[in-house]
Amino acid sequence: MSRIHLLNSRLANQIAAGEVVERPASVAKEVLENSLDAGATRVEVDVESGGSKLIRIRDNGSGIPSDDMTLALARHATSKIASLEDLERVGSLGFRGEALASIGSVSKLTLTSNANEVGSEGCSAVCEGRDMEVQLKPASHPQGTTVEVRDLFFNTPARRKFLRKEKTEFNHLEEVVKRLALSRFDVGFSLRHNGKVVHNLKAAAAQTERQRRVAAVCGPAFMEQAIAIESEVPPYRLTGWVGLPTFSRSQADLQYFFVNGRVIRDRLIAHAVKQAYRDVLYHGRHPAFVLYLELDPAQVDVNVHPTKHEVRFRDGRAVHNFIFSSLHRALADVRPGQELERDPLPQHMLSTPDGMAIDTATGEIRSQSALAWGASSASRGAVSGRTYSHNATTAAQVSGQMSGYARLHGMPAAVSEEEVPPLGYALAQLKGIYILAENTHGLVVVDMHAAHERITYERLKAARADTGILSQPLLVPQSVAVSQREVGIASQHSELFERLGLAVEAGGEESLVIRQIPVLLRDSDVEQLVRDMLADLIEFGSSERIEAHMDEILSTMACHGSVRANRRLTIPEMNALLRDMEETERSGQCNHGRPTWTQMGLEELDKLFLRGR
Repeated sequence: MSRIHLLNSRLANQIAAGEVVERPASVAKEVLENSLDAGATRVEVDVESGGSKLIRIRDNGSGIPSDDMTLALARHATSKIASLEDLERVGSLGFRGEALASIGSVSKLTLTSNANEVGSEGCSAVCEGRDMEVQLKPASHPQGTTVEVRDLFFNTPARRKFLRKEKTEFNHLEEVVKRLALSRFDVGFSLRHNGKVVHNLKAAAAQTERQRRVAAVCGPAFMEQAIAIESEVPPYRLTGWVGLPTFSRSQADLQYFFVNGRVIRDRLIAHAVKQAYRDVLYHGRHPAFVLYLELDPAQVDVNVHPTKHEVRFRDGRAVHNFIFSSLHRALADVRPGQELERDPLPQHMLSTPDGMAIDTATGEIRSQSALAWGASSASRGAVSGRTYSHNATTAAQVSGQMSGYARLHGMPAAVSEEEVPPLGYALAQLKGIYILAENTHGLVVVDMHAAHERITYERLKAARADTGILSQPLLVPQSVAVSQREVGIASQHSELFERLGLAVEAGGEESLVIRQIPVLLRDSDVEQLVRDMLADLIEFGSSERIEAHMDEILSTMACHGSVRANRRLTIPEMNALLRDMEETERSGQCNHGRPTWTQMGLEELDKLFLRGR
């Protein structure tokens, strides 16, 4: 080993760049965050060759005074924090003061800005990967800042070789823009790649405009099948949208979570969301969500990772429980009858058979889904694209059409529009598997076994909640070898174990003794469950392992106790099942996450038979 020596500034900056500047998307993230911190209301991003050749970001923020231009490119120079107290309550996206210096050390960087102070003119600073030798010169520029980054990694060819294909790098950069567009609805964003406009998102103030932006970023299908979330338990507030369990993904690629406006990836958050979906999501699928958590900045530490993607909560357990309970309740409340109608298209829009809409004034073609949500819809809760309004169908018509069935099966012969149940009235049974029913919107198709399975399952869970968890003592107590830390955790959460029907006590410095277990788990590997619970308690501060395992057993019981395929039901029996579905939590999915019913509106049926053409 050689003697200890100071690194030269160029090498130090390139090492720092290795932490901050991974690829072109990293450059875009750091510069865009600076633009937002500067109060910009409009940001324009131009990219060439996926960002490796050029990234130009222009904003209309507060700008940088000419005297500060050199400092702006120096390491650990910032206007965002000045003391330890500021660091403990970070309210800005950036705060480390090293992004521009790191970017400048591995690219040809030009920074042009104007603070628009009285008597001031714009100033340009150029740095080309040298020892941070900054060249200043006057420049004409409106208020705001333009950062131009050319030839990324031109002086570090080994790192340039690690860049992927142009399309891959641009996709990563586009994802950065999409995340920030979701975090700041009050800012307009535009993105061009090789001269072609990819996104042009105007500032969104009204709730309807925000929903349209989410639809533009996440896709109309997400907003069609999303539940609006608004939950507040001081000091926490959670808002946003979560996809219905039936709108799941094969990958976790549509998950956006923001803490005080900062997009993060956090295992604690991911665990809370996963637990909320545990009872309704199909195995191996991932939920989709856009969620915003607000809390006192002093309750969250954002200074735990160079890229600021991770945070640490002062009370992680409370945050976990708040998010879980908010989402769990929202998903449980989704049932037939609570779906929203699509708002009618504006008068200047004409619908097309392929689900698009043409603006007669401008000729612009847009998705009907992107136009379909009104502020009233957002305030009413869940959104489902499977329910369509059809003004030509009235309750009187439905009543008249079903009057024959009513006379035969004792159903009401005439009903008002308010009296037609959400799932309507049963008409027939198809192949002993599906129930066909008619409501004011059209045809309802129900998988009778899946629906009855969910109803039975929820009743078993309710019965368990009423009577408590029944336990039985072990004839021979079971000893479990654990660490000293796990013994401490078990003692600290002894009440939790007791509430779940487990009697667990310390058997020594590194052992636990299980003396009592829940009756439902008598044939389970209780030792492994206890170990998994301890692991959860250490990492997340809570655990639902026992409940989850008991729920699996209840789910199996419900499956065996539900009506089977090919069993013939009478019309009254079918209607009773429909009414139970309307009253049962989570009845839109069976215990395995599959949908239990679907709606076919008259528009869809008309298209199948080419009616109206």
